Amino acid sequence: MEFPQQQKPAGDGKIVYPPGVKEITDKISNDEVVKRLKMVVKTYMDMDQDSEEEKQQYLGLALHLASEFFLRNPNKDVRLLVACCLADIFRIYAPEAPYTSHDKLKDIFLFITRQLKGLEDTKSPQFNRYFYLLENLAWVKSYNICFELEDCNEIFIQLFKTLFSVINNSHNQKVQMHMMDLMSSIIMEGDGVTQELLDTILINLIPAHKNLNKQAYDLAKTLLKRTVQTIETCIANVSSILDSLLFISTLFILRFTLSASLTLVLGFCQQHCCLYVFTALSDTTFFFFFFFSFFLSFFLFQFFNQVLVMGKSSVSDLSEHVFDLIQELFAIDPMLLTSVMPQLEFKLKSNDGEERLAVVRLLAKLFGAKDSELASQNRPLWQCFLGRFNDIHVPVRLECVKFASHCLMNHPDLARDLTEYLKVRSHDPEEAIRHDVIVTIINAGKKDLNLVNDQLLGFVRERTLDKRWRVRKEAMMGLAQLYKKYCLHHEAGKESAVKISWIKDKLLHIYYQNSIDDKLLVEKIFAQYMVPHSLDTEEKMKCLYYLYACLDTNAVKALNEMWKCQNMLRGLVKELLDLHKLPVSEANNNAMFGKLMNIAKNLPDAGKAQDFMKKFNQVLGEDEKLRVQLEMLISPTCSCKQAEICVREITRKLTFPKQPTNPFLEMVKFLLERIAPVHIDSEAISALVKLLNKSIEGTADDDEEGVTPDTAIRSGLELLKVLSFTHPTAFHSAETYESLLQCLKMEDDKVAEAAIQIFRNTGQKIETELQQIRSTLIPILHQKAKRGTPHQAKQAVHCIHAIFNNKEVQLAQIFEPLSRSLNADVPEQLITPLVSLGHISMLAPDQFASPMKSIVANFIVKDLLMNDRSVGNKNGKLWTTDEEVSPEVLAKVQAIKLLVRWLLGMKNNQSKSANSTLRLLSAMLVSEGDLTEQKKISKSDMSRLRLAAGGAIMKLAQEPCYHDIITPEQFQLCGLVINDECYQVRQIFAQKLHLALVKLLLPLEYLAVFALCAKDPVKERRAHARQCLLKNISVRREYIKQNPLAQEKLVSLLPEYVVPYMIHLLAHDPDFTKPHEYEQLKDIKECLWFMLEVLMTKNENNSHAFLRKMVENIKQTKDAQCPDDAKANEKLYIVCDVALFVIANKSTACHLESPKDPVLPSKFFLIQDKDFKNDKEYLLAEMRQMLLTGKPKPAPVLGAVNKPLTVPGRRIFTKTTTASDTASNTSTNSSPLSSSSINKNSNSNAGTESSESRAQENNENPVIKNDEGKKEESSQNATPDAATEASPVKRRGRPPKTAAAPVAAEKEGAAAPTGGGTGRGRKRAADNSSAESINIKMSKQQQQQNDEGTKRQIDLQR
Repeated sequence: MEFPQQQKPAGDGKIVYPPGVKEITDKISNDEVVKRLKMVVKTYMDMDQDSEEEKQQYLGLALHLASEFFLRNPNKDVRLLVACCLADIFRIYAPEAPYTSHDKLKDIFLFITRQLKGLEDTKSPQFNRYFYLLENLAWVKSYNICFELEDCNEIFIQLFKTLFSVINNSHNQKVQMHMMDLMSSIIMEGDGVTQELLDTILINLIPAHKNLNKQAYDLAKTLLKRTVQTIETCIANVSSILDSLLFISTLFILRFTLSASLTLVLGFCQQHCCLYVFTALSDTTFFFFFFFSFFLSFFLFQFFNQVLVMGKSSVSDLSEHVFDLIQELFAIDPMLLTSVMPQLEFKLKSNDGEERLAVVRLLAKLFGAKDSELASQNRPLWQCFLGRFNDIHVPVRLECVKFASHCLMNHPDLARDLTEYLKVRSHDPEEAIRHDVIVTIINAGKKDLNLVNDQLLGFVRERTLDKRWRVRKEAMMGLAQLYKKYCLHHEAGKESAVKISWIKDKLLHIYYQNSIDDKLLVEKIFAQYMVPHSLDTEEKMKCLYYLYACLDTNAVKALNEMWKCQNMLRGLVKELLDLHKLPVSEANNNAMFGKLMNIAKNLPDAGKAQDFMKKFNQVLGEDEKLRVQLEMLISPTCSCKQAEICVREITRKLTFPKQPTNPFLEMVKFLLERIAPVHIDSEAISALVKLLNKSIEGTADDDEEGVTPDTAIRSGLELLKVLSFTHPTAFHSAETYESLLQCLKMEDDKVAEAAIQIFRNTGQKIETELQQIRSTLIPILHQKAKRGTPHQAKQAVHCIHAIFNNKEVQLAQIFEPLSRSLNADVPEQLITPLVSLGHISMLAPDQFASPMKSIVANFIVKDLLMNDRSVGNKNGKLWTTDEEVSPEVLAKVQAIKLLVRWLLGMKNNQSKSANSTLRLLSAMLVSEGDLTEQKKISKSDMSRLRLAAGGAIMKLAQEPCYHDIITPEQFQLCGLVINDECYQVRQIFAQKLHLALVKLLLPLEYLAVFALCAKDPVKERRAHARQCLLKNISVRREYIKQNPLAQEKLVSLLPEYVVPYMIHLLAHDPDFTKPHEYEQLKDIKECLWFMLEVLMTKNENNSHAFLRKMVENIKQTKDAQCPDDAKANEKLYIVCDVALFVIANKSTACHLESPKDPVLPSKFFLIQDKDFKNDKEYLLAEMRQMLLTGKPKPAPVLGAVNKPLTVPGRRIFTKTTTASDTASNTSTNSSPLSSSSINKNSNSNAGTESSESRAQENNENPVIKNDEGKKEESSQNATPDAATEASPVKRRGRPPKTAAAPVAAEKEGAAAPTGGGTGRGRKRAADNSSAESINIKMSKQQQQQNDEGTKRQIDLQR
């Protein structure tokens, strides 16, 4: 088509401007151009189409505004004003524009399109002009001029993209309406829709784009809806329009030409419906509306046909999103996809399983949509889809089953169609499919029970006996949920409750199954769904009362059997605890083993249960508090609330160290759930009796519950009868808090303690709602805080602090009399006051910090800690139970804890009290626990005090203000406690250290202490230490990954930064006295390897090179602890060389470039000038070879058990387990019979962890004279190395400063021939007695090794 010739302006072609407007040229400034254009815009806005004279007058100006000067102008305001002028020009000169050149028109409309981007910013000062531009274009339909252009599609695509991109939530309805009018007019009045333009619309429906611009999605959705509504209007008005659509669709499927199609369309419509249609609409309007709507459907059909049927993914960029588009278009209007559905049926029969799966997922959403009528409108497709329930491809069947849940909930009318298919799938060979059938039915039933028929519920009932535990569990849990919702809560009336009344009997019948898993699940269902233990006692007992009356005979027997089994298991646990109270003997051990086997039979997976119960028994033997909690749990007087608290406390103790999966803890939980009385206590029995009385009196709700009064009375009496066997003492009960108050008055200290704990956890409303309980409770708490047991005092103080508003007054009433009554001469009466005072000062530091200062200075330190008033028991044991510890030592331990609690409450060191406390604790460690050095304290009491002092320093280090003032010497003294000669001290200290580190409470340097565990003689302790290292390192690495801010604190978090602290700690090891001796270097290597092996498991981020660089940097520093001590610096450099040797032999990548330059702690290393260079090799080649291959010589007592360093490519000397590996704590080392289990909540008063055998192993042997040695040893039952360690030996540690030099000289002279230095934790050398005596003792040891080595290896494995 040719445009008419370009119109020419009147006159001589001179441009006429409106009055007052000067000429607009490129010679004037932009501001002036804008000013003049505004006047032009105003002129054109005022003109209309009838102003023929003005139109001709300003024709030249109209042409001038379309020149390159304006269309390419860089000024945004100029372009906007020009666009507004052009839009008005098209309005004024319509229907024929003054621009006749195709290229010029294209440039103009692309220019206008670009200006529409300004609509994005609604806050712009020019937004009104942008809106005027849009409004003008939409109202005039100016873009319809482009239909005559050959490349109009480019303009339309650009326009659509612009409008979809600029629309946002700040636009009002008018803006959206004009955008819609503009786009719909282009589509509705055009000749067709190209694939590119269709993509421009459809791309906004894709989920990714939908989430990015919700308004664009809504715009596209509305646009598509508008086009569909047009054709639907015609359908409603014309009776024969369906025939027309069928006919036209056939024409397009046969691919008629466009002109032929139009002719047939118009002819058909005129023949069949012109009498009505053309009276309502003009010919043009009807044609365009009908034509576009059909054309859009056609192009959608063509697009999906090419992608789905022909597999042409290149026809559109949206081909990969075809299923998403179908779902969105279906949601907009299913009519858009009328011709596409047969293509989906074709795809359902594809040979490709993944292709079928994709179509099934799509159709599942379409059929299952809330208001979808697709199943009724397209029955062939629905039947074809149902056939996929029997698909050979497992994922397809699984997807169909998952769909059934939504279908049942949204379309109950389709349940009959689905039932038969679900029946087949409920017997599917695949476990996952059977499982999902259950989930489908249960989910629908939980929404509305009427959605599932009896046949579907029958499928679930059958699956309760499935061969697979997972399916059985899902079926049982699903039925239990339905029962709780409809029978217990009556959410759907009595009819629904009657419909599923069989569930309660069916679930209890399963208790007859042989599988213990089924029994445990029935017990759980009973406690949580049938009679929920979380209900109030009256409601809970009402549920039980009427449930028992409604059960059939077999269900009643099953319930009785359940209570009987639980009671039997409680009896087994009680007998096990009674055995723990008896002295250790072979018969006792055999009896324990039998009880453990019986208990394990009542837990899932009997094989694992046996192992876990053995471990649990070991923990019980070590933790008395755990035993007391367990005794309380199975006590006949235990209430339901007490049972919940006991279970929580026991599991809390066994939770540490925390692990992602802890099967041991899960097994213990199974045990606790079976033995915990969660339903029946004294209050429950009282409620049952009241219900029975109401039934007898005829005032009960028996008829409403579906039972006759006679049945209720008979079943109620039977229920009470059964419970009288399983819970005899529960029949004598009182109200909850009254019972707890009575417990507080009982003589049983543990019961009182637990009662206070319950008040603390649940008594927050006592003060406001229960004044009588409050008035009774306060004096009891005061009494327990003043004269109760230490644990009672602690809980009483915390209880007061937690539940009373006037806590300051209450605590002051306790603090003042206790502070005045402190008397060190009566230590038995001192322990509880110290506990109370310590916790009061910690909980209320602002109120009591100052008064505590004088108490600490005048009484705690001077009068209590610095004086020994009594002489300890010289029985030679290194550890005793709590009952055997002297009251004075227990008071001193509590005094140390009081100091720590006082400081932790203040959290500042303004008074320098923390410095004094740290010096005191350090002195106690240096003096081995005997602070006065008067030799009055027993060995076991000294062990307690050492543990308390080490734990106190570690506790203070968790507070940043105190960590900063801990000196390297004090840190080393604290760390060396992990090598203490007493097994229990090492065990408890290591556990405390691990718990603090794993919670990231302690600084990284304390992780280095675990390197010293390589010297522990007990294999289990070394293994435990290694596990602690692994756990701590993994926790720190995960913390760094999960917390981006941790990157700024890598020096304190990155595990590799523990190496400098470890090297410094080993360089100052008191055993490291001869730095060039093989045995001592081997110990250093073992300690280094103990840590580095864990750190170097993976070479993440070239960490091996980082470690090497770090050690090399340390060699270029000096020891900050003693920078002028040449020997100390030499020892530091030697340890560095050993570390470099270990790293080089472990890793081949350590010589690469380090990713970062390590940062060394200035507290331990003194950075030297750049001129300082230390390139000396302190480790001789001969020594390197010996460290690599080993030296075949007798190993030290402790060194023999250290793990050898494995070097790739070399066969090393492997140490065998000798008697020294299983050395007991007779004088220094721990017993091989020790449990490998971890003390979960250990403290310094952990004497209960040691059994009688442990106490014997910690005996301290007397000094033996040379001429009587053999006789005395033969008369005693000494361990193999007892003779070796018989003579008194110096402990690891530092002497007081006043005696530093003499003691150091003594240590040098008393060094053992094996090279072991005098150790504070390992008695590795004898005193400087004659060599003959040493040889005799060593000979004796070697003789006994052959006889007892095998026996001790077996003991160690236990």
